[in-house]
Amino acid sequence: MFEVSVEQTFAAGHALRNYRGKCENVHGHNYRVQVNLEGEQLDKIGLLVDFTEVKRAMREVIETLDHQFINDIPPFTELNPSSENMALYFYQRLSDGIHSETPVRITAVTVWETDIQSACYRP
Repeated sequence: MFEVSVEQTFAAGHALRNYRGKCENVHGHNYRVQVNLEGEQLDKIGLLVDFTEVKRAMREVIETLDHQFINDIPPFTELNPSSENMALYFYQRLSDGIHSETPVRITAVTVWETDIQSACYRP
């Protein structure tokens, strides 16, 4: 089994709904998102998936969030913009967006709000 991971960053603001504490107020983060993919075979040049392809797909998702107030972007107009929900959002958006010559699957998406706090979604 082969596994690759790609990380991207972006900055955005949010406010947690129905939360008691500082995070109920509007605040921002420099987010880091890591996507892990795995598969059993490599393509003809020895790649599981082209890093450039994964970065392209991630950039498409990030472009909608970068330097925005996440609460104003569907589905976060209704869904709380927690790191957990954002990890699921990235998984859902990337599941159909990564193209590879070999079968690959996303095994985890991790979203960091800070260098020491993250949430992970594993399908």
